[in-house]
Amino acid sequence: MDTLNIKHYMQELGRNARGAALAMARADTGTKNRALLAIAERILAAQDAILGANAADMEAGDGLDPALKDRLELNARRVQAMAEGLRQVAQLPDPVGEISDLRFRPSGIQVGTMRVPLGVVGIIYESRPNVTQEAAALCLKAGNAVILRGGSEAIRSNNAIARCIHEGLDAAGLPPAAVQVVQTTDRAAVGELVTMNEYVDLIVPRGGKGLIERISREARIPVLKHLDGICHVYIDDRADLEMAVKVAFNAKCQRYGTCNTMETLLVHERVAKLVFSALIPLYEREGVEIRGCEKTCELVATARPATEEDWHTEYLAPILSVRVVGGIDEAMDHIRRYGSAHTDSIVTGDIVRARRFLAEVDSSSVMVNASTRFADGFEYGLGAEIGISTDKFHARGPVGLEGLTTRKWIVLGDGHIRV
Repeated sequence: MDTLNIKHYMQELGRNARGAALAMARADTGTKNRALLAIAERILAAQDAILGANAADMEAGDGLDPALKDRLELNARRVQAMAEGLRQVAQLPDPVGEISDLRFRPSGIQVGTMRVPLGVVGIIYESRPNVTQEAAALCLKAGNAVILRGGSEAIRSNNAIARCIHEGLDAAGLPPAAVQVVQTTDRAAVGELVTMNEYVDLIVPRGGKGLIERISREARIPVLKHLDGICHVYIDDRADLEMAVKVAFNAKCQRYGTCNTMETLLVHERVAKLVFSALIPLYEREGVEIRGCEKTCELVATARPATEEDWHTEYLAPILSVRVVGGIDEAMDHIRRYGSAHTDSIVTGDIVRARRFLAEVDSSSVMVNASTRFADGFEYGLGAEIGISTDKFHARGPVGLEGLTTRKWIVLGDGHIRV
């Protein structure tokens, strides 16, 4: 498909999406929920077809790096999770039409705000085919249409899931154009999508730093994003050490290729020797490479010296940067300098330090005595997430239904006129 045809194709998708968005904005909660449940049923019924398409993608992507392959791979458990995610979104309260802060003014009018859909959302993502289902579910429940541009490595998987989505929409009487998967893998399609401000209201890039930087640079549409997931766990000297080991191990090893995986461990110098004696063997058993500060290397024989670049790196791999710090202030200074405002956690039994960490660490998710791996829309009760935002406008952290809506002012009167 040449450049001219790609432009025409993307404009056609935009027009279709804008038309579908009108129908979605009118759809009541029951209709949207019926569509979500119908999609879930069809995904389960098509499990073999979805896994077959994914197997073809995995074979074609044999040269992908391990983190991308981990995100690309589907199995029966992940397909079941997709269906469960759809059911959970169906059970969530519908934010659309919610009126809040309605109050009388001295003039006699009532003024408040109503939550309404954004309109058309464009989502650009790499590898993870389950994003196709997650994004569709949240956009549909929030009354939006969505244009999905997945990576070339997942095109077969995405199309198999999209077929189930279209069947479910049709069964509920909603337009299939409410969810459109871009069929060309040409990168020029991304350039078109992020500039179609007459059709698209929000762009959500989900992928590597290079992709997100490109989208942020080229977009003429608001972008909801995070660049890096350089997440920290700080183990305080007043932590329960058994708890600390459990949290720090899970934060790194539960899954390597996710943006909420811990990339840097900070340990108070008073407990570093005890923590390392219990934790490092667990990491070594999992093949995690330790890159440490000078004090870490003195205590951990297998550690390699960390470079300045290591503290800035989101590995998405079994590699961990480790620094021994003098206390909570040094830990928070490190996070301010090297963190990406994604997710950071403290393990401590001191409530005052916990409150300080919550108040002073300026990240989109800040945790006490919990693994960073919980920074996820599903775990936060959002049903799923459209992405994670480290921006401060218009949404922050895992973005669910409310982040896919906006508010407008409403005024109720009874023939009132301004004098």
